[in-house]
Amino acid sequence: MIRTDAEGYLIDPAEWDEAVAAELAGREDIALTDEHWIVLRFMRAYYDEHRIAPDVRHVMKHLTQTNGAGRNRVFELFPYGYVQQTCKIAGMLRPRAWSTG
Repeated sequence: MIRTDAEGYLIDPAEWDEAVAAELAGREDIALTDEHWIVLRFMRAYYDEHRIAPDVRHVMKHLTQTNGAGRNRVFELFPYGYVQQTCKIAGMLRPRAWSTG
């Protein structure tokens, strides 16, 4: 059982693993591809180091450097937004305030 809040965000980010990500992605009707995993693994590594979710600008930069993707690719991969889908699937707590680009 995945423990989430009323909006579907993990209650404890430490409970995240790739199986949890796949389940959360399924709830968002997203079939995870290699590009999705590039983003999610980067976010988790960033979280492990800094104890906060990375700003979307860092994610876009990483995706561009590793995959040659354009600036808006993260929004193509997660069409309902960085906070609404990307942070949720990556197991982040729901951000209170956020810069989305």
